[in-house]
Amino acid sequence: MRVARRTVLASTLASLAAPGVLRLARADAPPVTLKLHHAFSAVSSVHDKFLSPWARKIETEAGGRLHIDVFPSMELGGAPAQLFDQARDGTADIVWAAPGLNPGRFPKIETFELPFLASSRALVSSKALQDFSALYLKDEFGDVHPLCFSSADRSVIHAYQAVRSIEDMKNLKLHVQTRLAGEAMRTLGAEAVPMPGEELPAALTEGVIDGCVDPWHLVPTFRLNDVLKNHTEFSGLSLSSRTYVLAMNKAAYQRLPRDLQAVLDANSGELAAGMAGAMWDLQAHAVAENVAQSGDVIVTLLPEAVAHWRKATEPVVEIWLKEMREHKADGGKMIASAHALLARYADLPEPQPPPPQASAPPQDSASEAPPRSAGVTTVPSPSTATATPAPPAPGIKPAPPQPAHITTAPPAKPTAAPPIVKPAPVPQAALPASPPAPAPIVKPLPALSAPPAVKPVPPPTAAPPPPPPKALNIPL
Repeated sequence: MRVARRTVLASTLASLAAPGVLRLARADAPPVTLKLHHAFSAVSSVHDKFLSPWARKIETEAGGRLHIDVFPSMELGGAPAQLFDQARDGTADIVWAAPGLNPGRFPKIETFELPFLASSRALVSSKALQDFSALYLKDEFGDVHPLCFSSADRSVIHAYQAVRSIEDMKNLKLHVQTRLAGEAMRTLGAEAVPMPGEELPAALTEGVIDGCVDPWHLVPTFRLNDVLKNHTEFSGLSLSSRTYVLAMNKAAYQRLPRDLQAVLDANSGELAAGMAGAMWDLQAHAVAENVAQSGDVIVTLLPEAVAHWRKATEPVVEIWLKEMREHKADGGKMIASAHALLARYADLPEPQPPPPQASAPPQDSASEAPPRSAGVTTVPSPSTATATPAPPAPGIKPAPPQPAHITTAPPAKPTAAPPIVKPAPVPQAALPASPPAPAPIVKPLPALSAPPAVKPVPPPTAAPPPPPPKALNIPL
């Protein structure tokens, strides 16, 4: 009996000491380092406003036991279309990949790339796509451990000439990002020209294309609005969209201790999708603001006009539904689910930019851009609009954009200085009438107060810049 009691006591003490031993072992264990690879530049919003902050958040919550090194611009090698396979094979631990770069390989996620299905707000579409993935995408992305899904900001028609109706699309050669966007262009009478984004500037300059159907975030990257001064949006919906997945190598995830898996899980799914969606929307809003202030024409078609365009692209949806039947999938059910999920998040508030840094100098109020109402068409008035360059002939480079004319007021005439007031002479009657004698001591008169200082009148400031162009919605 005594031996049994000693055994029980020893076992109890060992069990009590076990957590401390595990904590000590964890503290002594070297931190885990993961490699995150993507194709965007180090100055892009994807890198600077989403992936890097997301990685730093995980590192903080992991107490320094998990590091995520982010490699932009395909620094680990390969092409953007190979990113998914890099996560699957372990070349990278985590990737930010566009499934659409592998046409036909991920047919179900193309539901959110159908014309006029995704919301014009990336936050709404990203959250809906994340929920959609739990219902329909587990098998399609079973080779990796998906961390989140996202839908990029809305696609806009950027062109040399204004596009206000389907008739304006006839025979235009437009760059597209996805397979389904190309099909939509063909049904609308335009010619789809897919190419890598970095080739866009040269293609525009050489007249290979007349414009592009791309999201706002690509405009500053490739300086598209240096030559394309007309932009067409669609109220509430996106003509096309590109989807993304933040995918992790399965083995790399399973090697993590359970507490680090829990940290990663807490920052995946809906939270990460919301971060990505907010990032896209803030970037799109900022770019559209700058483009409007530069004098470009931005047309937002009204819902009845959007319905007309949507009807014209229905053949694209019919072809896709047929393809889904070949994959033994119910495309109609997936579209219905997508619409229901988009409606669930339609009332989410607009994401707000972070407050400016306290050390940043205050902006001149004269240079601040007035807020641009969401979903409002902007068409500059003739007095403020920048002339739209005509489409260049093939082989002829368009003239470089001219700087905006700045109107300045004539300099103000110098203000005459106030007259100098001399002290009044002392009247003779005030002097004593006695015979000449030593000059009497005359007390000096109190000094006259100096005239008030006159501040120089500054020249009138230049006329404030004209307000942003008036809103003008185009119905049909």
